[in-house]
Amino acid sequence: MDAPLWRPSDERIARANLTRLAGGQSFPELYRSSIARPDEFWRAMWEFGGVRGEMGTRIAIDLDRLPGARFFPDATLNFADNCLRQDGDGPAIVHATETEGPRTISWRELRAEVAACAAALRAEGVAAGDRVAAYLPNTPRAIVAVLAAASIGAVWSSCSPDFGVQGVLDRFGQIEPRVLVAADGYGYGGKRFDLRAKVRDVVARLPTLQRVVVGDEEWEAFVGPHRGAPLAFAPLPFNHPLYVLYSSGTTGVPKCIVHGAGGTLIEHLKEHQLHCDIHAGDRVFYFTTLGWMMWNWLVTVLASAATIVLYDGSPFHPDGNRLFSLADEIGMTLFGTSAKFIDAVAKAGLRPRETHSLATLRTMTSTGSPLVPESFDFVYEHVKADLHLASISGGTDIVGCFVGGNPTAPVWRGEIQCRTLGMAVEVWNEHGAPVREEKGELVCTKPFPSMPIGFWNDPDGRKYHAAYFERFPGVWTHGDYCELTTHDGVIIYGRSDAVLNPGGVRIGTAEIYRQVEQLPEVAESLVIGQRWQGDERIVLFVKLREGIALDDALIDRIRGQIRANATPRHVPARIVQVADIPRTKSGKIVELAVRDVVHGRPVRNREALANPDALEQFRDRPELA
Repeated sequence: MDAPLWRPSDERIARANLTRLAGGQSFPELYRSSIARPDEFWRAMWEFGGVRGEMGTRIAIDLDRLPGARFFPDATLNFADNCLRQDGDGPAIVHATETEGPRTISWRELRAEVAACAAALRAEGVAAGDRVAAYLPNTPRAIVAVLAAASIGAVWSSCSPDFGVQGVLDRFGQIEPRVLVAADGYGYGGKRFDLRAKVRDVVARLPTLQRVVVGDEEWEAFVGPHRGAPLAFAPLPFNHPLYVLYSSGTTGVPKCIVHGAGGTLIEHLKEHQLHCDIHAGDRVFYFTTLGWMMWNWLVTVLASAATIVLYDGSPFHPDGNRLFSLADEIGMTLFGTSAKFIDAVAKAGLRPRETHSLATLRTMTSTGSPLVPESFDFVYEHVKADLHLASISGGTDIVGCFVGGNPTAPVWRGEIQCRTLGMAVEVWNEHGAPVREEKGELVCTKPFPSMPIGFWNDPDGRKYHAAYFERFPGVWTHGDYCELTTHDGVIIYGRSDAVLNPGGVRIGTAEIYRQVEQLPEVAESLVIGQRWQGDERIVLFVKLREGIALDDALIDRIRGQIRANATPRHVPARIVQVADIPRTKSGKIVELAVRDVVHGRPVRNREALANPDALEQFRDRPELA
C-alpha cells in the first residue's frame, strides 16, 4: 500500500510559518490563490516576511506580459538592511573549516564590519550600480563584503577559488568590476592551495579594477581605517540590481544573469520561512561555494533573523562524518546539501543515525541533481526518522526554486513535495499542452518576482528572451524534464537538452542513473545519446569503485538492473569504464560536454569544469566507433 515516508506531527504543523500564513486554507487552496491572485499573495508575503522598506501602492503591473511584468514598481528597500535588522550579541554567523572548530560572529560584530567595509568601498568611489567582485572561499569575509556592497547599491558577483584564471575572466571580464576582493589561498582535502599567482593573472586582465584586496593584511589595510563608521543603507528601487550570477558556461561563454534586490529577497523569504520553516534563531547550513547560487540563497537566511552556518573545505575530510559532527556541535536546524553528497555518504557505509545525535535537526534539503528514491530511503533509515526531507529544484536563472518542500505535508518516496507558492508551474508535452502523470517540460506560465531583471550587455533583451521564451512564446521554459504526480508532487528526470531519444522514445537521464548507481561497484555514472546508423543509441559511462574493473559479468548486471527496473529501451547499447566523470564547479555532471566530445565537436568552455582533463578520456574511444 502506498504510504509516505514521513508525516509532520500535529504540533509541527501547528507551529509552522506556513500554517500561520495560510489562515485556515489547505496548502492546495493557498497555492491556487497565490497563482490566481498574485498581487494579494506577494503583498501578504511582504508583510509576513517583515520586509523593511516602502511597499508603495502598486503590487504588480503588466501581469499579462511574460517577460515584462513588474512587481512592487513603487517600492524602495535595501537588501542589506533586511539582512542586518538584528543587533546584539546573538550569533549571526557560525563558521568552521576542515581543521578549525566553529567560531561565532555576533550580529553586532557583523554590522560593524559591514559598516567599515561599506565605508571603504565608498572611499574608493564605489557607487550604486558599480560592480564588486569576489574570488573567495566560503568564509565570513564574503558575507561582510556582499552586504557592504548591497548597502550602497553596488552589484555583487563572485567565483569560488577553485575556478581557473580563464573561468574567472569569462565571468568578471563581462561585467567590468571596480573592486576585487580575493583570497591568497584556501584549504581543501587537507591541502593548502596558493591563489596568489592566479589572482595576479586575473588582475592583469581586468583593466577596470581600481582596487584589489588580497589576503588578510590587505583586507585589514582596506577596512581597518574605517572601523567605527556608521551603518547606512541606501533606499533603492525594488528591481535595483543586486547580483550577477552565471550560467554554467559549458556550451559557451557564461550568460550573465542579473537579479534584482527585491525579487531575490522576497522569493528567499518565501522559500526560507514557508517552504523550509526557518524561524528566528534557527541555525541554517548549506554546503556550497561562492560559485553556486545556493551561497546567495544562504546569505538571505539572515533576513529571517536566523544564524547562517558556513563551512569551508571538503565535506569528506577527514571523513564523511565531518558535517554531521558539525551539526551536533552547533545545534544545526537545517542541513542543506546535494543529492551527490547523500549518495556518497550511503556508498561510504556511514550511518549518521547511529553515530550522531542530530537532535536539533528538523529539515534536510537536497538539490543540484534529482534525489533518487533510494536516497530518500537512506535518509529516513540511516540519518534521522523524524526529519523533513525537502528535495528542491530551481536554479541560477531564478535564484530560487520552482519546486520544493512543504513542512506541513507528507514526504513521498522519490518526489519533490510541491510547486512553490506563487510559481505557476506546469508540465507541458511537446505540443504545448499541460499534462499530469506524463513526462514533459517544466514551464511557468505566469510572472514571478525573482525573474531576472535581464542579462548583462543585452540591451534589447534578445539573449534573455532566447534563453527562456522561445520554445513556448510568453511562457518560461526552464529546461527540466519532469512529471507531476498523483500527490501533486514533482519528479525531475534530468535536463531537457540531455534527454535521450533512442527510436523516438524520450528518456530522462536520471531514470538510468537511479538504477546504475544502486550497484555497489559503481561510484558514479554519466549517460549520453550517440548518433548511430540514422538513429540514437544510449551510451553509459561508469566510474567504478577503486580496484574494480568492468568485465562482461558486471556489464550484464548493469544491463539487468536497468532492464528489470526501467524498460528494455533504457538499456545502454554500450557501457564504458572511465576514470572520472566531468563536472561543473557546482558539482553537476556535464552530459552535453561529453556528448560533444564523443561526436568530435569542440567543447567551447572547458574552464567551466571543475575537472576539464576528464573530458579527454571520452575522445576517440574504440568502443564507440
